[in-house]
Amino acid sequence: MKHSVIILFSFLLCASGFAQLKPNSLFTDNMILQRGVTVPVWGTANDGESITVEFEGQKVSATATNGKWLAKLKPLKEGGPFTMTISGSKTVTIKNILVGDVFLCSGQSNMGFPVRAIRAIGNYPKVSEIIADAANYSMIHQYKVPLKKSEDIPAPVSDAGGKWYVCDSTTVKDFSAVAYLFARELQKKIKIPIGIINSSYGGTAAQNWIIKDSLEANPLLKPILENYYKALAEFPNKLAKYKEDIDKTMAKYSADSAKAVDAHKEIPRKPAAPLTPAERGGPSGLYNTMILPLAPYAIKGAVWYQGEANGGQGIQYRTLLPTLINNWRSLWGIGDFPFMIVQIPGWKGHTPELREAQLLTYQKIPNTTMTVINDADDTLDVHPGNKQPVGERLALAARGLVYKEKIEFMGPIYQSMQVVGNTIELSFTHTGKGLVAKDGDLKDFTIAGSDKKFVPAKAEIKGNKVIVSAEGINKPEAVRLGWRLCPQVNLYNEEGLPASPFRTDVAK
Repeated sequence: MKHSVIILFSFLLCASGFAQLKPNSLFTDNMILQRGVTVPVWGTANDGESITVEFEGQKVSATATNGKWLAKLKPLKEGGPFTMTISGSKTVTIKNILVGDVFLCSGQSNMGFPVRAIRAIGNYPKVSEIIADAANYSMIHQYKVPLKKSEDIPAPVSDAGGKWYVCDSTTVKDFSAVAYLFARELQKKIKIPIGIINSSYGGTAAQNWIIKDSLEANPLLKPILENYYKALAEFPNKLAKYKEDIDKTMAKYSADSAKAVDAHKEIPRKPAAPLTPAERGGPSGLYNTMILPLAPYAIKGAVWYQGEANGGQGIQYRTLLPTLINNWRSLWGIGDFPFMIVQIPGWKGHTPELREAQLLTYQKIPNTTMTVINDADDTLDVHPGNKQPVGERLALAARGLVYKEKIEFMGPIYQSMQVVGNTIELSFTHTGKGLVAKDGDLKDFTIAGSDKKFVPAKAEIKGNKVIVSAEGINKPEAVRLGWRLCPQVNLYNEEGLPASPFRTDVAK
């Protein structure tokens, strides 16, 4: 009888909503906390429960309301390892904590691309060397946000459910390659712990990472939601049609593949069942599940490598990317924190308008950088395997933007033009120690007169300007650089950083 009473009492406690103290999954062993700022610590507990957080001589308290609590530590100095104790209905001890700088690294598959998949080219170290070397960087830790499939736009969640990992030659294999190489180069220079929050999901469009209210409120973005719901309603019929035609589809695939082999051409992609538009969260879904639950974890800045899924939507992306940046900055509420953009490289599906949208965002939104990587790999794969120059250049960007080092941290960026006779003189920012042409004469410049017909142009460097002209163009009006799917830009600054493609006749 006594045993039954105990069981019944335990059941009633659970049924009445009793919840033991639990820190958010961001606050677990191996975490890295942001130095130099107020540090929020939060989690769940029973309503009215008093929570005490003890860390490095500080003792702060909070009371749980609606099942949630949040305490704030005063600014911390870099170092570690430390231990944190959180007390309430029980005591939670969190070990191996470092204090340093934390960066949110997000985007789609090229950000999620793991270290183990690196395909180094040229003189860059092989992946086996990178993995072995990772044993030297235990001051880099990664928190990985797990991926979840969806059937519709998922509701907001309060905990991403991830885990912190210490970098070594085993764990690094599944670290984001771009994020790890960025952190490694940065850690070499500033000599403090670096935390990576890897929140990335392959095949996802920018709108998946933006709050729904922002999509609905903007006339340029609202059609995204309308098209999503229409596609979701049509999906069952689309899937049924695929299943109905599968035998015919596979027969055609086999025949086309055989012809491609005989002709020594690329084999077509094998047909696959269509994916529901909701599978990767849909518009706002990843904001709800992979960004919202991370705030207000104290961070130093963010790195964004995405755009492939919006490859043909360059004009719309001019609104999407600034909206995303503003959303995230508003969510964290710590001002315009540094935001570093990777400009997507050339590929058969990456229109120049998309790269232009990233360039315009950098020029429009304060406290941002843009890293150009068109030269980092070939243009045959949407997932360039040589991630080392990407990480290295992002670390340069952080050193310049975040840490205010007096270095050149970006490639040349078009600034203005002036017509001089039958030439156009181009001026640039981020010229560093000077402009240079890599591997011969400047290439991939085109020029046009009033007829708007662009023709290949001759381009020469004079000081920090580029002079562009072409035979037959006596009254030039516009110049473009690398304005095609796969740019072949060889304009650099002396620091070895490539120029961004651009056009002087930007479409409004």
